[in-house]
Amino acid sequence: MNTPLAEALSAVLLVAVLAWAVVRPFGWTEAVLAVPAAGIAILTGAISLDHARDEVARLGPVVGFLAAVLVLAHFCDVEGLFRACGAWMARWSRGRPVRLLTAVFALASVITAVLSLDATIVLLTPVVFATAARSGVRPKPHVYACTHLSNTASLLLPVSNLTNLLAFTASGLSFTRFAALMALPWLAAIGVEYVVFRRFFRRDLSAAAPAARDTGEEPPMPVFALVTVGCTLAGFVVTSAFGVDPAWAAAAGALVMAGRAVVRRQATPLSVVRAAAPPFLAFVLALGVVVRAVVDNGLSDALGHLLPSGSGLLALLGIAALAAVLANLINNLPAVLVLLPLAAPGGAGAVLAVLLGVNIGPNLTYAGSLATLLWRRIVHQHDEGVDLGEFTRLGLIAVPSALAVSVVALWGALRLI
Repeated sequence: MNTPLAEALSAVLLVAVLAWAVVRPFGWTEAVLAVPAAGIAILTGAISLDHARDEVARLGPVVGFLAAVLVLAHFCDVEGLFRACGAWMARWSRGRPVRLLTAVFALASVITAVLSLDATIVLLTPVVFATAARSGVRPKPHVYACTHLSNTASLLLPVSNLTNLLAFTASGLSFTRFAALMALPWLAAIGVEYVVFRRFFRRDLSAAAPAARDTGEEPPMPVFALVTVGCTLAGFVVTSAFGVDPAWAAAAGALVMAGRAVVRRQATPLSVVRAAAPPFLAFVLALGVVVRAVVDNGLSDALGHLLPSGSGLLALLGIAALAAVLANLINNLPAVLVLLPLAAPGGAGAVLAVLLGVNIGPNLTYAGSLATLLWRRIVHQHDEGVDLGEFTRLGLIAVPSALAVSVVALWGALRLI
């Protein structure tokens, strides 16, 4: 295929795949269009078969890691971890909206970092709705915190977000060094978000709460799940130190949790496979092929002229800002797939700056990340409206401030560590 046609076709395919992922007509999964789109790109020559194979091979280990983390998070929920978290939030906040917001920030940040942002969106958000109703407080600030922190708080560990796994591979860093460099930006971004939320939702947080409803016996804390998660995190550190792929530690944790559920007849082998979300994994691989087609047909050259070089503060700010803008234009997953090959020659600092942009930036629009789109559907299922204007106003305040502060924190961490 000649270059103009290849450019046009690959761009159309990417737009179609992303639009389908946003709308999901008839409730069909994202892979329904993404997989055929990848096939069309290959058959028409928009991407060579060798490049498509290379992209699938590059993403394969990352997708396997993601599958293991999804299984681990699902069976933590089966064990009652998130119900116990909700009971703790209600007990600690005692019907005080500000205390509940603090509890949600703390739990959502930890859950996002350790069990991935999908756990915060799919498993914690419904618990926050229930906890707010139980405590008699307005749910909006606390539910909005779930979506913002599913993006912002996913900066800490390579396992926290699919974008992190991709950046981790490109950075050449060990698991512990990645976490050490991102710890300060993670704390800084969460701190800025908390201040913004306290001011933006001050009316909701100052509303008087009625007496909390007694819902009976408190659920027990699932010690087995907590121990397994703790051992899995330790496994990430150990495997990384010995040069072993941390995916093996994730697979071991998932196997332990899933095996226990199967033995106790809380799950079947088929439900374990479903917990890994095979359609979503197929979507990620297919999207990677489509994005590679766009990159091969000119996008890489165009962005290469815009991407700042170097590891100075201004360069890092420019890289993060470009990544944030691109994430809101084409979604953060395609954005990171496009930008990482361009940023990698600049070293770990440039790669991590891209990560700051694609993780914090999506809080500006609904289409910025798949997690935000999924959160919106969950909110609608609970009969809670999401106002586009309010969501955008909050993002316009939170995103630039959190991004700027976190980039400064990254610049400092790169010089201290």
